[in-house]
Amino acid sequence: MTNTAAATTPQAAAPQAAPMSAWRRARAILGGSAGNLVEWYDWFAYAAFSIYFAKVFFPKGDQTAQLMQTAAIFAVGFGARPVGAWLMGLYADRKGRKAGLTLAVGLMCVGSLIIALCPGHARIGDAAPVILLLARLLQGLSVGGEYGASATYMSEMAGKKRRGFWSSFQYVTLIMGQLVAALVLVILQNTLGKEDLADWGWRVPFFVGAALAVVVFWIRTGIEESISHQNAAPRDPVSRRQVVWVGALLLATVGSMVAGFTEAPFAATAQYGAVALLIATYVALAAPLVSRHPKPALAIIGLTAAGSLAFYAYTTYMLKFLTNTAGFDKATAGAINLATLAGFMLIQPLFGWISDQLGRKTMLVFAFGAGALIAWPVFSLTAKATSPALAFGLIFAALFVQSGYTSISAVVKAELFPTHVRALGVALPYAIGNAAFGGTAEYVALWFKHEGMESGFYLYVSAIMAVGLTVSLLLRDTGKHSLILED
Repeated sequence: MTNTAAATTPQAAAPQAAPMSAWRRARAILGGSAGNLVEWYDWFAYAAFSIYFAKVFFPKGDQTAQLMQTAAIFAVGFGARPVGAWLMGLYADRKGRKAGLTLAVGLMCVGSLIIALCPGHARIGDAAPVILLLARLLQGLSVGGEYGASATYMSEMAGKKRRGFWSSFQYVTLIMGQLVAALVLVILQNTLGKEDLADWGWRVPFFVGAALAVVVFWIRTGIEESISHQNAAPRDPVSRRQVVWVGALLLATVGSMVAGFTEAPFAATAQYGAVALLIATYVALAAPLVSRHPKPALAIIGLTAAGSLAFYAYTTYMLKFLTNTAGFDKATAGAINLATLAGFMLIQPLFGWISDQLGRKTMLVFAFGAGALIAWPVFSLTAKATSPALAFGLIFAALFVQSGYTSISAVVKAELFPTHVRALGVALPYAIGNAAFGGTAEYVALWFKHEGMESGFYLYVSAIMAVGLTVSLLLRDTGKHSLILED
């Protein structure tokens, strides 16, 4: 990999701080990972409660049309992630991991409050969906920046011997955010009537998210900066020309997006223009990083493409698959989904610890090799399952295999880049791979189903997992050749 030569330099070359106590390390990991809970809680709260607030912002058309509009804004948030990864990655590499982490959760807090307080279309007209769009853009920027900053910080603070174990808590809190959002949904559904939920109850989870963000912001203001960042020589990994070019593209993209969500006669044309401008923005963002660090950047895109596709296929999309294909009722499907997520969350530290013993590469080859082989049987057998226990077992088996990747996804990526560009190097390729394959997983699955060839999606998952396997086989074991020099 590019820059792996640096990993062969004596570890003593990096100034070392006094040994970190277990308590200090645990507190740092808590501060680094807590934001994931908030970020992903808010992200999935939007998806879970959109059925109640869709008509508040998009009153025209039937429920399907309204949900499609809210889903489009959800997709816009995904589209903003690479931009957030770039902005926040640069900020965290320049100002520090602590600064990046606090800014990320602060943006999420603001975005949640905007949604919670935004008047509906009946009161302010087209301004309502535009405000919702801008709030989701803020949240997309936040989520995009959170991953790189937290993955980098947790990996740098974890220590050499237990780096896989400690960094696995990033996915623990990420999954926990989904579970908390689902729990809030269940509580509100059982305490409020449908009319109250549609009238004002849907705002409650966003107030909850903002409150959680304030707590995490307070926690993060008290964490210490990583020694790796303190030891890094200051370098500017981005040119002013790129900043100006990206800034111009972003302004044009946002303008097209805003126009696309109004009732203007050119709205459809503006939406297509926004997509084209967004792709151009991605190219402008990634080109300098890929040209300077081609192998690690492309490796992260490949690993993320496979890992994110499998994660969303077996979690978010699986909820719909259980009802639309397997024929379970919504309550049973929800229970199966929650149970598999809870089990998936609990085994992350175990797999992280195993990676410290057997190596990162072994875990990645297991995750993607076995994942490519079992995708077809897991989906095929789940589609025919009539027992909730059988469905749970099949899905959990897939997630068990996937844990070989998810538990170490943060540390593998952080170990590939030198300190001065690590936050950006982790965040941006991840965000691009995640947006391209994780963000489109449900759409692709539903397209295959609509075309009458649902099993094509099973093959699609296997094929992309095979790409992840190929990258894993070509990758050096980052645990043995890590560019994180400090303990």
